Amino acid sequence: MGIPSEIKDVWVQRKSNSFLIPSPAEDEKELRAQQYSQEGIRAGIKAAAIAAVVSAVPTLIAVRKIHWAKANLNHTAQALIISGASVAAFFVTVDKTVLESARRNSRAQFDKNV
Repeated sequence: MGIPSEIKDVWVQRKSNSFLIPSPAEDEKELRAQQYSQEGIRAGIKAAAIAAVVSAVPTLIAVRKIHWAKANLNHTAQALIISGASVAAFFVTVDKTVLESARRNSRAQFDKNV
């Protein structure tokens, strides 16, 4: 199933040889979107690394010192606690960073037009 390669090749060629020319504003928008995404990912990775360390230290200490944790938290539970904190920190930070960049961009566009 799927699209045969001959049809797909014709469709791709038709799309690349289009008579429509994108405006420079569209190229700038696409470039800014990529830049904001990369900025958000960098900030998210930093936050995830910090969250991993901050959640790993108390989790590992608790498993070695607290009898309940030693008895009930196996390696999978420990990994879930640490990775859950890291994933949450990553997505929250990426979302906040991208939205803040978009907000900053829209303010700059508004000030430029006024």
